[in-house]
Amino acid sequence: MTTAMKELGIDRMTVAARAELALDIWESLEGELSTTPLSAEDQTELERRDQDLDEEPDSGLTWTDIRKRIEAGE
Repeated sequence: MTTAMKELGIDRMTVAARAELALDIWESLEGELSTTPLSAEDQTELERRDQDLDEEPDSGLTWTDIRKRIEAGE
């Protein structure tokens, strides 16, 4: 772990608590992420994934499912 994580006590948190903190931090970036432009490569990859999901809608996981798995420690 980094020095900052140790100084903030993150190294003493449970896996579930660290996952929740990571999600909270990620969600706090919501307004800022939309202003960050994607590279052409990233845009192409997102379009490919979107097409894959359109072709096989049951192949992916919802954000709710992913979060439940993280919180359950899976």
